[in-house]
Amino acid sequence: MISDNSEQTIVAPATAVGEGGIGIVRVSGTSAEAMLQRFFRSPGAVDQFESHRLYYGHIFDPDGAPIDEVMAVIMRAPRSYTGEDVVEVHCHGGPLIIRRILDLFIEAGLRLAHPGEFTLRAFLNGRLDLTRAEAVIDVIRSRSEAAGQLALRQMDGALSRVVYSLRDRLVEHLALVEAHIDFPEEDISPPTIARLAEDVDAVSSEIDRLLAGFDSCRVLREGLNVLILGRPNVGKSSLLNALLGESRAIVTDIPGTTRDTVEESLEIAGIPLRLIDTAGVHDTSDLVEAEGVRRAGLRAETADLVLFVIDGSQPVCDDDLLALEMAKDKRCLLVVNKSDRETLELTPPFTDLEAVPLSAKTGSGLDGLKEKISTLFFSGGEISESTLVSDRRHREALLRANEALTRFREAISATHDPEFLALDLKEALQALGEITGETTPDDILDKIFSRFCIGK
Repeated sequence: MISDNSEQTIVAPATAVGEGGIGIVRVSGTSAEAMLQRFFRSPGAVDQFESHRLYYGHIFDPDGAPIDEVMAVIMRAPRSYTGEDVVEVHCHGGPLIIRRILDLFIEAGLRLAHPGEFTLRAFLNGRLDLTRAEAVIDVIRSRSEAAGQLALRQMDGALSRVVYSLRDRLVEHLALVEAHIDFPEEDISPPTIARLAEDVDAVSSEIDRLLAGFDSCRVLREGLNVLILGRPNVGKSSLLNALLGESRAIVTDIPGTTRDTVEESLEIAGIPLRLIDTAGVHDTSDLVEAEGVRRAGLRAETADLVLFVIDGSQPVCDDDLLALEMAKDKRCLLVVNKSDRETLELTPPFTDLEAVPLSAKTGSGLDGLKEKISTLFFSGGEISESTLVSDRRHREALLRANEALTRFREAISATHDPEFLALDLKEALQALGEITGETTPDDILDKIFSRFCIGK
């Protein structure tokens, strides 16, 4: 997509597919205003469209037949989202009407935009850096208020400002080191070496601070896969229903009622959860039940958290141990269900797990479980100054930058060869530049913007 002709004028629907009160068709490029002049008619004669002003009128086809009553606006470069001339036609939100206007513009020579191409042009034209461009899709896809708050901070440039500041400091150090490459007869003085080491350590510490907030940010951005696991008839489906506050899964006294996974979404303390109720784990010769057990094991492998449910009113059995084996090496909370009855004392290996007593039937203890889930992954929805890095791509780039700075610190202690020192600083700058888009390869840019919807 990066290699496509950016001189072409593009068009796409900017609103979601389906019926709605209003639909928006967006155009960007040098021919945008020509499309407006060619197909839009306003009751009052308009010799020159004013930028950023809405005009009422109709869109007509080439034969002069009206397609729809619309509002239209032109936003001239560079004061537009893409940095190019942008036209938006606000029509009625029927799919047929939007399709007819799109076809009209495409037949007139425009090209249907690729996913994310409007935002890509904003990036290429310097309207957004890469972190702010990526935040656009995060705002659209945010699944909780806290995730939306995090994405808005990034779109406002919070992460960019930190990264640019770090790069500026390293550029100063690189200039100093390269000056000694140009004048090799002058050794780097001990005070200069000490200052370089101290400043690079400070940059590295700042990167460590950003990395420390990644797990919390990732949880807000991506959510958690939470698996409800246990043997049959311990109350797994009852727990799902209790957490959701509605009857979503079938609950009976007959063991094995759930034979496949049941998935629902929930938000706890700003964290989006995907709750997955599984078939009861037990040794069975029934082919259907065995398949359900196998699927439960597969889902356990990809779970962020396992809610391992036991019946606290009954002694543990071999099936409990079989189910626990599936949760091995996973982050796990032991849910001791049926606490409204007389419960038995836990025995190893269940004593090694953090236990949460509750009753899925009465709801007692549910708030405690929700609080445990929240504190395991996130401190409660408050976005601190360090919670800026939520994208795995950013994390990997920061790790590479820190690795280069570690090599610089080791090299400056062992040798004062400016060429080696410059190489490490350049690698750190390259990694930081990939975050903001200054040094990001085209194939990575293509991958990033392909995540966007058409029209954004």
